[in-house]
This record gives sequence, C-alpha cells and structure tokens, in this order.
Amino acid sequence: MHGMKSLSEKQSLWTVKDVLEWTADYFRTKGIRTARLDAEVLLAHSLRVDRLHLYLNLDRPLEPSERARYRELIQRRARREPVARIVGTKEFWSIPFRIVPGVLIPRPDTETLVEVVLREVEGRSELRLLEIGTGTGAVPIAVLKENPGVRMLATDVNMRALHITRLNARDAGVLQSLDVAAMDLFEGLRPGTEFDLICSNPPYIPTGDIQGLDPEVRDFEPLNALDGGPDGLDLIRRLVVGSKDHLAKGGSLILEIGATQGDAVRGILRRMGGMTNVETFHDLSGRTRVIKGSRLDP
Repeated sequence: MHGMKSLSEKQSLWTVKDVLEWTADYFRTKGIRTARLDAEVLLAHSLRVDRLHLYLNLDRPLEPSERARYRELIQRRARREPVARIVGTKEFWSIPFRIVPGVLIPRPDTETLVEVVLREVEGRSELRLLEIGTGTGAVPIAVLKENPGVRMLATDVNMRALHITRLNARDAGVLQSLDVAAMDLFEGLRPGTEFDLICSNPPYIPTGDIQGLDPEVRDFEPLNALDGGPDGLDLIRRLVVGSKDHLAKGGSLILEIGATQGDAVRGILRRMGGMTNVETFHDLSGRTRVIKGSRLDP
C-alpha cells in the first residue's frame, strides 16, 4: 500500500478517479467501513461541488493545491474523525444540520424517535412538547418541519448545543415554534408546568461498553451524551421519575433506548413512572430503539 506521500509526490496527473480509488483503498487499511463513500464526500467537500459532479468529471486532473487541501481531510478521516465533523454538516430527516465539536452528531437510528413522536401528535395541534438533551436540535426541528401546529421546548446542559440548535432551527425555518433553554432534566421548570409529550435521546450506553465503541464515537463524541452509568439506565430512571410532575393527563414519555434495554425500561416505566400503557418500536434494522409510556390517570 502506498504511503500518504504517494498522493502528493506521484509525478503523473492525478484525476478525480485516481484520487478516489487511492483514498478508498487507504481508508480500508484504516478499518473504515464506508471507505468509498467517505472518499467521495470529502473530495466533493474539498472541491466545493456535489458527488454527482465528481462522477461527471472523473477524468479531470486535480491541481496540486486541490490535492493538498484534500490530503488534509484524508489525514483527519484516517485518524477516525467522523466525516460529519470534518465537513461540518450532517443530514437528518432530509434536513442538513450544522455540526460542531462537543455536540453529539445526529444518527439515523434517532429518526425512529421522530417517527414515534409524529405518530403521537398527528392530527393534533396546540400541543406543548418537551425534548430533553436536544444536541443539534435534530429531533424537535424534524418534528416541527412535519407538524408546524405544535410548539416545542428543547433543553440541554450544553450551551454550545443550544447555540447550534438555534442556528439549525433558523436555517430550517422553524425557530418561531421552538423555545430553547439551558436545563438539567426538569430542574429549570416551574412547578406545575406540564407537557402533552416529553421525549429524549438520553445517554444509554453502559459505562463499561464505552471503550468498545467505534473510534468515531468513542474518541470524538462528548462522553456525557453517551455514558448512561453502570447499566446504561441512570438518566432514563431520572427522566421517568421527573416526568411524573410534568406530563399532562394522558400524555406520553418517549425515549430512545439501547437494543437490549426494552424489558428493563418497560419495568422502569411501570414501577417508577406508574405507566400502564407501554409500547416499544423498532428501527430499520429490526432492533428495539424507542419506548413509549403513558400514564392514564383516572
């Protein structure tokens, strides 16, 4: 396998096709599963074009300055820095989101959470929704794009997350329906404040599993957005208990969970939350991904 110097020192002209093939091969040696896709996304970003443009110009030679700029991105990705963090954006629910260091990158699995929330609020307006731990604002922004009739409060303890959420909401055209507040779980809410629906994608990875995660997650994502304590359920317990004081009659608590946590969280919702109506939902891979609990008060 050529070293990194090959991309800059080879004397013949490097075309788009040559560079993509070399980069994909190099990424594979680094254990990157999406090697070809990553090569294309990074080259398109480096050249400020889209991926279709690359395919329409495979024989175009790259200038030395273009190769140098691309080489910097290759080196970052080879260290397993996530592509979304390198290019500064990530698509979620077909919406582009700005990405910044220290804020969790939205993942496709979380679209299941959006689907369940939308199903719950379909055909209903004037609802008050709360999301705890909003990150980039992916969940509330996706919900508001689909259902402008509701209003959401998005909270986080991370001020950088709240700033990027506001920017993403503005870009998506839903800022007028979204309130953003710095808050640790329910601690900033006035007593008696109630919501028709509360949702969250809390940290749910057991502490002992963190070191086994892919480097893209383990080394580049904020630990407090991943680590759910010894069994992964610490934050989920706190969410369930806290929701009892802020969920309106007939309201629902909807949580993203780990694939093997369904039974445990079902028990938490019933025992600690007094919820009698509990459902689980699967992601596109068929794994348990979201759980919903409702407390049907007499």
